[in-house]
Amino acid sequence: METSSAVIADDTRGQAIAPWWHTVLVLAIIAIASIASACQHGLPNANLPDVSHRLSGYFTVIVQEWFGVFLVWLALRRRGLAVGSLVSGRWQTPRAFFRDLGLAIGFMIVVIPLVGVLAYFLGAGANRAVADIPPKAMHELVVFLVLTASASFAEELIFRGYLIQQFTAWTGSRAIAITLQGIAFGLAHGFYGKAMLAIMLQGWLLGLLACWRKSLRPGMLAHFLQDTIGGIVAFCS
Repeated sequence: METSSAVIADDTRGQAIAPWWHTVLVLAIIAIASIASACQHGLPNANLPDVSHRLSGYFTVIVQEWFGVFLVWLALRRRGLAVGSLVSGRWQTPRAFFRDLGLAIGFMIVVIPLVGVLAYFLGAGANRAVADIPPKAMHELVVFLVLTASASFAEELIFRGYLIQQFTAWTGSRAIAITLQGIAFGLAHGFYGKAMLAIMLQGWLLGLLACWRKSLRPGMLAHFLQDTIGGIVAFCS
């Protein structure tokens, strides 16, 4: 049996969640953070006093991600909807969770080599900003794991949930919506430089996964596992 939030999602799938100015606001915040990350050659960083540069970047991104979620929540609340209407419900049984986990792992097995090869040829391997992101100390690792959990939830909710539904409502085409959110997702990672094209590809593939499953849950799991495993491997190496 589907949850009530999943039913709501089906009933409102072709409708815009918020007016155009709300989406412009969400995209403007993403753009500002991306430009800041490109100029600062790393994660957008508020340069908090008495905090290391890396930790300050982690905290800055966590606040940014949850502010985006807050804006989406306000728009949903105005429509009388819950965040679950974009996620498409909760796991009702352990079997449902492990099914989505299996999809997430399968997605990673296919996508990570594909995106990784493209990123390598676009110069991501020589990008010192990207290399400096993983944690170097145990306390940084703890905050980094909070960051990866925040990013996996917030970015999938905003890009694959909110933006796909907004763009679908305005263009009448799910394909165009997936394309546009993928472009926005890539451009949101300004510190990657030319390798933003690889992030766009990943955004398009995550969009296809979300639309195929009619749920953000597999993508959230894949996003979290990819960032977390990558950070832990870099920390241990």
